[in-house]
Amino acid sequence: MKVGAVVLTMGNRPDELRALLDSVAKQQGEHIEVVVVGNGSPLPPLPDGVRTVELPENVGIPAGRNVGIEAFGPGGGEVDVLLFLDDDGLLERADTAELCREAFARDKKLGIISFRIADPDTGETQRRHVPRLRASDPMRSSRVTTFLGGANAVRTKVFEEVGGLPDDFFYAHEETDLAWRALDAGWMIDYRSDMVLLHPTHAPSRHAVYHRMVARNRVWLARRNLPAPLVPVYLGVWFLLTLARRPSRPALRAWLGGFKEGWATSCGPRRPMKWRTVWRLTRLGRPPVI
Repeated sequence: MKVGAVVLTMGNRPDELRALLDSVAKQQGEHIEVVVVGNGSPLPPLPDGVRTVELPENVGIPAGRNVGIEAFGPGGGEVDVLLFLDDDGLLERADTAELCREAFARDKKLGIISFRIADPDTGETQRRHVPRLRASDPMRSSRVTTFLGGANAVRTKVFEEVGGLPDDFFYAHEETDLAWRALDAGWMIDYRSDMVLLHPTHAPSRHAVYHRMVARNRVWLARRNLPAPLVPVYLGVWFLLTLARRPSRPALRAWLGGFKEGWATSCGPRRPMKWRTVWRLTRLGRPPVI
C-alpha cells in the first residue's frame, strides 16, 4: 500500500517544517513521497526528493491541501493513502505509516484515520482535539464522525468517490464536510490514539476573521449536507450554544455577521446525506444536530 504525504505551509516555520519532514523520512516501510505546498509564500530550502508547489497567493487550507492531493495525480491516484500533516507537527513514532497501512488493509471500508494530537512538552491532548462528544479519555480509540485536518490519513479512493475538501471554506469545518460526504458514501472514520502527531498547544484564534469563518462555514456545512428538516435544528442548536458560551461583544458581532453571510452567499453544490447516514451518525454518538 503506497503512502504519500501533503504538508501545507506559509513558509514561516522552516525549522519545524524540516523536523516534520525528517520524522516522515524515518517512517518504517516503503519510502513516503512528500509534497510541500507553499500557500502564498516561497518555500524554504527542503530536503532532496521533496516535491514542491508554490502558490502565488494564500488560497486557504482546504484549497491548498487539494493542490497537494492533485500533485499525486487526479484525486491523489498515484498513491493509496495520503497523510495530511501540520507543518509545525512531528510524528512521534516511526511506525505510524505502517500502522496506517495495516489499518486500511485490514478494514476495506475504513476511509479516514484521525491521529491523536499531543503537546510535545506535556504529552497532553486537548479535549477539542478528540473528534467526538465523549472526549474525556483521549487514549480511547473509536469510530468517529469527523477528523482533525492537520493530523490524519485518507484513503485516496475517498477523494475519487466523493471529491476533495471544499475550496471556498478557506478555513474551518472543511474536515466535517468531507467526513459527512465520506460517511454518506459508506466509508468509516477511526480515531487512533496510538498514531500521534506532536504539536504545540495553541488556543483557537479569537480574532474576528476566526469567528466569521466558523459561523459562515457552519451554515454552509448544514446547507450543503443535511436533509432539509435538520438544517434549522442543527443551526439552531449551534446558535444557542454560541450564546451560552458568552463570547465577547466583538466576537459575537463577527459570529453573527458570518452566520448571516452563510445564508446570503452560495454554499456550493447541495448533496443532502441519506437518512440512513443520519442514523449512522447517531449510532456513532454524534447525530447531525450538534
